[in-house]
Amino acid sequence: MTVRTPVAITGLGLVTPGGEGAEATWDAVCAGTGTAAPDPLLTGLPVDFSCRVPLSEEELDRRVGRRSWRMGRSAKLAVLAAREAVRDAGHRPADWDGARVATILGCGMGCVDKWEEQGRRLEERGPDFVSPLAIPLVLPNLGTGEVSIDLGARGIGLAPATACASGATALALARDLLVAGLCDVAVAGGVEAGVSRLSTTGFWRMGALSERRAAPAEASRPFAADRDGFVVGEGAGVLVLERAADAAARGKPPRALLAGCGSTSDAHHPTAPSPDGRGAEAALRTALAEAGLAPHDVDHVNAHGTSTPLNDAVEADLIARVLPHRPSVTAAKGVLGHSLGAAGGIEAALTVLTLQHRRVPPVANLEAPAPGFDLDCVVKQPRRQEVRAAVSHSFGFGGHNVVLALTRP
Repeated sequence: MTVRTPVAITGLGLVTPGGEGAEATWDAVCAGTGTAAPDPLLTGLPVDFSCRVPLSEEELDRRVGRRSWRMGRSAKLAVLAAREAVRDAGHRPADWDGARVATILGCGMGCVDKWEEQGRRLEERGPDFVSPLAIPLVLPNLGTGEVSIDLGARGIGLAPATACASGATALALARDLLVAGLCDVAVAGGVEAGVSRLSTTGFWRMGALSERRAAPAEASRPFAADRDGFVVGEGAGVLVLERAADAAARGKPPRALLAGCGSTSDAHHPTAPSPDGRGAEAALRTALAEAGLAPHDVDHVNAHGTSTPLNDAVEADLIARVLPHRPSVTAAKGVLGHSLGAAGGIEAALTVLTLQHRRVPPVANLEAPAPGFDLDCVVKQPRRQEVRAAVSHSFGFGGHNVVLALTRP
């Protein structure tokens, strides 16, 4: 495997259940308290709680501005996160060559709630009451589209859909485009606003959701012995990537380097991971090889950590098998819930912050890993640690495995 040229991560933007902005989300995951709460939209369902971004539609509209009327919630979240990331990177869209700026935002589902709303209008009131915006409100690629319009980014635009790995897939694609010289700046990550009555019921019927209705904030507990499923969430995680030489030329020190990416498919089952974890292992080993890292060089793992019985068991075995020196492990879904297609972007951004701050957030609602899980999970409070190299795992329905290797500059 050839060592690939790393690319610089120069900007971060986050809008999550932990708050608006990268700093608010970082503070929330370091506090280690779950954000899940009863959701009025889900009242009466077997699972009636979720992890929501603490911004109402009215607040989102004010922040997004005059185009918000035509956007679904996921597009609004994407625009806010992208603006923050671009500001953080020190770019001014008014000054850049938009034809050389790529926009790549993964999304797994699109705005399912809008499909439901428009479907009810059709059935209850007839075709004349369906919004002419019904389609653009729900399309999963409109996060990418609206961000490109907002930023004047006229380069390559993609919206990869690899379920819960979508955000990480977007970052891997952005790296490839930069290395190939097909863009000079990439605005990339993941977005999702997939909380709806139908999607939540569908996940519940699969047996994927926690049913801890009496204590929703304690429901998501990655790697715990008594984990019983994930909590559905939403959010956006956007990063600005550029070639390291270009960042240096404009005097912008990178926050971190995206040094390697590995993507594989299990070819096993539409929703369950392969029990042997070999596809995920191949993705991890590929990311490390591209980064020029040996397994023992990995100081930290930002785990996919869904809090589901099967996924956590397969991932715990993967980490122990490939990284037996026991690097520190965290999993943000204990705090933020599972933001589906946005998770890979959000968790990559959190991994960058771990590298920068030399601080590993704890896994919420975890006292110790389940018996048989040979993991060094950070629990109860953040851990000070010199992290030089880290990996971020993302796994999705369809057997998609994506691992990102990130290093300090």
